[in-house]
Amino acid sequence: MLPQTTIKRMDALGTLAQQGKRINGLFRLLENPFLWQEAYSRLYANKGAATRGVDNVTMDGFSEDRVLNLIKLIKENRYHPKPVRQTYIPKANGKTRPLGIPTGSDKLVQEVVRAILERIYEPVFKHTSHGFRPGRSCHTALEMVKYGWTGVKWIIDMDIKGFFDNVNHLVMMRLLERRIDDHKFLRLVRGMLRAGYMEDWQFHATYSGTPQGGIISPLLSNIYLHELDQYMEQIQMKFRTGKGRRKNKVYTKFAWKVESLRKKYRELRESQADQSALTMIRKDIKLLKEKMGELKARDPMDQEYKRLWYCRYADDFLIGVIGSKADALGIMDQVRLFVQETLKLTIAEEKSGIRHATENTRFLGFDLRVHSEPSCLRQIKRNGVYYTQRVISEQMQLHIPMTKLYGFAEKHGYGNLARLKATHRYGHNEISEAEVVLAYNAELRGLANYYSIATSAKIEMHKLFRLATGSFLKTMARKRGTTVTKAAASLKWDGGFAVLQSNSKGTARYYKLFRLKDLERPQTLGYGLDSVQAPTMYTFSKTELLRRLSARECEYCGKKGGYFEVHHVRKLKDIQKGKLPWQRLMIWRRRKTLILCIDCHKQLHAGTLPSWMRKIAK
Repeated sequence: MLPQTTIKRMDALGTLAQQGKRINGLFRLLENPFLWQEAYSRLYANKGAATRGVDNVTMDGFSEDRVLNLIKLIKENRYHPKPVRQTYIPKANGKTRPLGIPTGSDKLVQEVVRAILERIYEPVFKHTSHGFRPGRSCHTALEMVKYGWTGVKWIIDMDIKGFFDNVNHLVMMRLLERRIDDHKFLRLVRGMLRAGYMEDWQFHATYSGTPQGGIISPLLSNIYLHELDQYMEQIQMKFRTGKGRRKNKVYTKFAWKVESLRKKYRELRESQADQSALTMIRKDIKLLKEKMGELKARDPMDQEYKRLWYCRYADDFLIGVIGSKADALGIMDQVRLFVQETLKLTIAEEKSGIRHATENTRFLGFDLRVHSEPSCLRQIKRNGVYYTQRVISEQMQLHIPMTKLYGFAEKHGYGNLARLKATHRYGHNEISEAEVVLAYNAELRGLANYYSIATSAKIEMHKLFRLATGSFLKTMARKRGTTVTKAAASLKWDGGFAVLQSNSKGTARYYKLFRLKDLERPQTLGYGLDSVQAPTMYTFSKTELLRRLSARECEYCGKKGGYFEVHHVRKLKDIQKGKLPWQRLMIWRRRKTLILCIDCHKQLHAGTLPSWMRKIAK
């Protein structure tokens, strides 16, 4: 169990931060081994846990001794973060971007520091920030824009040039010092910022930017841009004028006439007047209501009503303006000045600009634009009965860019989407038919789930799914050496297409191709909520791996007592065809980790591990 004092201390960090107090004693928290075990439990399952840094050290070999040694080095000021190993990964535009790979020990230290900083800053972050935060995602940011930006006239799209590479270290440390009063802890963070990187075995110092590829980088970027969030909140308050849009005079005039005619109708009916007079009044009311249906109740061009909206995901942010274009230009100049003078960053002018809300603005892979119905009324059907309903004026919509769908079809080899000409996929003759279905499903389900919140998601993705289905049928026909028609007839099942395959136990199972109609309507995620989980719920969880490690028993030879380490593999697929006993043991247990005594772990890496192993009960 974790000491009660440490739990209370971690729980109190967020409260102290909300009260505006500077926090100390963080360096002492680093001395608690339970924090390190919890950090390890969050890292070991990642694929990057087995990726080597500049010293070839990974998360493999984790042990209590390793933790205690790191704590000792930090306490004695002998811990120095090593430079990251830099590699390059492709971007969507065909270019590449640098990615740094820290060492195994540096990953562990960064995760512990990240957990502490998150407890301090998460309660004070603004609800307009959505990137790299628990319980938030691209969808929460998009839903905030979709449901909250009604009536926006102008959209300001600004891009920070090379944000992660140009974070000013001096500004970053000053921001941390506002809430943290622990020089040793801040010195540790400063060391991470200045660790540098290795490229082609040549060292490069880092004078700006966050740790490349570091676990702590996303949180540090949010702390840095929290200043922008606060500044935008101040601008919103100053820019806000008018309690509501003024009423449309013509609409109000018609409304008074309708009310007057209704009053007259009631009086005539009570006096039992002629039915022809009542019929005439009803016709006049209907005519007036039709005219009202063509008008907006409020003046959409009210110059005295102004609002400003703001949403940020990591370093990508949008500003929505209800006002004139001159207002939008003024706000853009203010934000540019703040970014340059306060944050010491540069706005990429070629990627920034102001667009009318009816034009497409790209944000997180969607095209955003305001849509207005030609009529203010529409007919809706409920339970077989038609009702007349006023539409929401100038509502924000999310649309799927066609270029994204064309690129997706080309990338996965579905064929030509413009001509709707499907092609078979190469390289599928060596895998089973079930694996072919699962490959298509993984791609299509991922795309559909991400774009499910689009305004007309199924309509816009329908053509792509037709192409993908055709590609699947052609692939299966080529695999079976038959025609597409015969393949489609044999694969039909439950309104779609499926493959019947038996497993090793002889049980048959249908693997069904994912269809667009299987996509469920997404639930509203509640963009306005800024709730924080109870810290003890996710900060100190006792994982199954830690329980195995604390049992102090070698899972290979059965030795009890002494020192133990955790052996890692990147993924089980890497040892799927392995014939060594320890490989068969990990495959049988379906685990990427194995608790070993020091002797067994050394022999495993040396290739001299005995071929015998104790019988392990299920």
